[in-house]
Amino acid sequence: MRLFIFGYGYSAKAIANELKESCEWIAGTSRDADKRAHMEANGIRAYAFDGHECNAEISAALQEATHLVISAGPNPQGDPALKCHRLDIANAPNLKWIGYLSTVGVYGDHQGAWIDEKTPCKPVSQRSVERVAAEGSWQDFAEQLDVPLAIFRLAGIYGPGRNGMIKLSKGRGRRIHKEGQVFNRIHVDDIALAVSRAAQSEKSGLYNVSDMEPAPPQDVVEYAAKLMGVDVPALQDFKTMDLSPMARSFYGECKRCKNDKLLKLIGGQMRYPTYREAFSHMWENDIWRG
Repeated sequence: MRLFIFGYGYSAKAIANELKESCEWIAGTSRDADKRAHMEANGIRAYAFDGHECNAEISAALQEATHLVISAGPNPQGDPALKCHRLDIANAPNLKWIGYLSTVGVYGDHQGAWIDEKTPCKPVSQRSVERVAAEGSWQDFAEQLDVPLAIFRLAGIYGPGRNGMIKLSKGRGRRIHKEGQVFNRIHVDDIALAVSRAAQSEKSGLYNVSDMEPAPPQDVVEYAAKLMGVDVPALQDFKTMDLSPMARSFYGECKRCKNDKLLKLIGGQMRYPTYREAFSHMWENDIWRG
């Protein structure tokens, strides 16, 4: 395998780590020069990509790549990888598989009902509207190329360096209550597991990449606080909370995500089926800070 990743962020780094032993090389893109230097130091070929202009070095690398992961998000103008490097990807002679990282936000609000991959997309936020459009663009493109495409609709991502224990350690943890509100989550290592299994077997289709237990956010914060031995933050009413528009938008959707297809893909066993196993593991191994 020769893996090229557009958008070498939090999830992409975990995917690369999962697949490094199976790859001849792994390459990724970043806007940030310091991040690219860090990638190179860790054996990742790093390329500058701002989502607006083509990069000749990326064009050359794509001609060697066998597997492609799109982790960079879309914008109102569409998907940046397709915008800038569509012809390079179309002409890549060795390309065997494409993976696209999307979000369960594409389903919109279902007032707490269970949804699966057959549930129609009814996005609420502008971000999710753009994701639906990007998914469609990649589906059409992959069909034209006759290359398998797997779309991974990710729940709320967390893991070392990106979890509620960090805010609790700084005294900024909050327990926000909104009647009936639940979220699915997904540990970054389970994202890596799902993408690696699909890439290695060249699977196509839609996959909800989410945990086994959609849970109220205040319950997760309480569990983490008790685990750490710190005071459990007082419960606050969502209606009276001073939240950013971004934070408030997350509470505008409520659904429970089925993950049967994910379980079949990975062989039936998640690394972290719920937040409890994940938080306990991060705390006991002192890796929660990242």
